[in-house]
Amino acid sequence: MTLLNHLSEGPATAPPLLLGPSLGTSYALWDEVAPELSVGHRVIRWDLPGHGGSAADLIGPGATVGDLAGLVLALADSLGVERFAYAGVSLGGAVGLHLAVHHPDRVSSLAVVCSSAHFNGAQAWEERAGAVRAEGLARLADGAADRWFTPGFTVPRLVRDHREADPGAYAACCDALAAFDLRDRLGAIRAPTLLIAGREDPATPPAHLREIADAVPGATLTELPGASHLAPAERPEAVLTALRAHFGGDARRGMAVRREVLGDAHVDRAQGRQTAFTARFQDFISRYAWGEIWTDETLSRRERSMITLTALVAHGHYEELAMHVRAARRNGLTPDEIGAVLLQTAVYCGVPAANSAFAAAQRVLAEEDGVAG
Repeated sequence: MTLLNHLSEGPATAPPLLLGPSLGTSYALWDEVAPELSVGHRVIRWDLPGHGGSAADLIGPGATVGDLAGLVLALADSLGVERFAYAGVSLGGAVGLHLAVHHPDRVSSLAVVCSSAHFNGAQAWEERAGAVRAEGLARLADGAADRWFTPGFTVPRLVRDHREADPGAYAACCDALAAFDLRDRLGAIRAPTLLIAGREDPATPPAHLREIADAVPGATLTELPGASHLAPAERPEAVLTALRAHFGGDARRGMAVRREVLGDAHVDRAQGRQTAFTARFQDFISRYAWGEIWTDETLSRRERSMITLTALVAHGHYEELAMHVRAARRNGLTPDEIGAVLLQTAVYCGVPAANSAFAAAQRVLAEEDGVAG
């Protein structure tokens, strides 16, 4: 089977995140956002049929959003991705809504960007499809920047993608938009859902996103000033911030892991000492150290404890070492295994460093024995 053209970025072991494009664009729509998201996700961006590098014959006249969703699932299956987070713009957002409604087991969380649960009825899309089949895309492409961006802004690469798209496949995507209406099914969506609206978007104005937010249980809505229809290209930093907070759950997930490894008492003390000055640093630790690194299943927590102990000895961070000796015990290391790790550091980090490390570790283990006794 021919698959959608795609670009995969980020660690193969990271949580997968699929990014869908708008009609007339390629996966270049996500150029300013995807590399940053790939720090903590396996980002997979895909091209619509006849757009970018995807074959035009993947869909034909009378295509539906469900057909496009099927192609996305086939791509995910080919990459070994069973469950994924998903974000899509316009038609790509409609695909995300379809997946969340009809394949809820596949979508872990959803972001719908400058899109809608319906696209104002069939007539305008049927007329556009007919015009494109008869005349090609040149006239539409000439006005793309005005439809997509606020006055004075453009992205030449995306306008070129529009001009170079296959007219038949583009028209088939118009057919899909003409037939799309999920308003009566939105209440069935259970994936955590974020709606992002461009405040200056004439194609899918904020009211369309509010309609989804009102219907999807627990959904949240973010409106971006100074953004039109292709917000990831026009306001990439704002879109990135919103998506990070939504998909990242990294700070929340990281805090849970931090508590599991270091213990509630330690984390509560650290949180209790937090000030406005240190708050961003605490968030950084929870989001990146605990939410991305410690949650990566490539290494077990036992292995991560061994590495962490060694690194702390190498740099002489003995107060931190004591904390991570306790963590190592929670992660399943025995006192003998901790001793073996510290003995290894004597060879590679130096005897004086290991001597201080043994002293710090012995105090912790003695305290544990006293509590156990």
